[in-house]
Amino acid sequence: MTVSTAIDASFIKHFEADVHTAYQQQGSKLRNTVRFKGGITGSSTTFQVIGAQSANQKSARNAQLTPAAVTHAPVECTLADWYAGQWVDKLDELKVGHDERKVLATAGAYALGRKTDALIITALATGTQTAGTSSEALTKDRILSAFKTLNTNEVPDDGERYALVGPAQWNQLLSLDEFSNANYVGDAHPLLTGSESRKWMGINWIMHTGLPTSGSGSSATTTCFIYHKSAIGLAAGQDIVTDITWHGDYAAHYVNNMMSQGACLIDDKGVVKMVCLDIPPEPDAS
Repeated sequence: MTVSTAIDASFIKHFEADVHTAYQQQGSKLRNTVRFKGGITGSSTTFQVIGAQSANQKSARNAQLTPAAVTHAPVECTLADWYAGQWVDKLDELKVGHDERKVLATAGAYALGRKTDALIITALATGTQTAGTSSEALTKDRILSAFKTLNTNEVPDDGERYALVGPAQWNQLLSLDEFSNANYVGDAHPLLTGSESRKWMGINWIMHTGLPTSGSGSSATTTCFIYHKSAIGLAAGQDIVTDITWHGDYAAHYVNNMMSQGACLIDDKGVVKMVCLDIPPEPDAS
């Protein structure tokens, strides 16, 4: 085999490591905000919805304990294969061009990271609980309404509540003194890397550009979400792997990054949707 078609095994190992690191650190904003199961064998897996458990007493001293009747409802999560590949001429040059190698690795990681986030957002969108209407911007009253819904449903307030908003809604939040004032907000979740985020009302707020949108101009809307980590599941049968092959007819190598993942809604009670105007309504002239 000539040197032009030979790829050093250690180079492939380092390239794959770069892709994996970039994916974990920058590719996906939402992977750390949901339940995760890895190493899945087969095309699907299940996540368990566990109902609330109540305490009870013995009927008499030394009497047998009565087991609590906890309901279990398995939710199936289907996995699919995803690819992010690119042609690269004269790949041998990358053996000494580490910066260029990382550029390509990061590009592949970003592509797969966007797909991971898209899977999670699609699962969030299947939720049925809503707050407010599509004729409203993201206001404090809408947020309090969603907050009330989670509390009414006894969704844990344990630091694992998250909110996804679009760029327009992030600006609307910044107009609220409680959100923009450092006296009211806390540091972002330590695992929320590579994203605009902060903590307010016990919720980790994240600005995301991949949320569902509709309409245009003054009627444009973005669907935002407030949810608990336990309400959404992400499953992986194969974490990111990289395959590099030489194609003489193209005089190039094909660098292919692959993964097998799927996401699902586990508990509808833990997700609240808000379809929000991107542009706040004009003040009432009357």
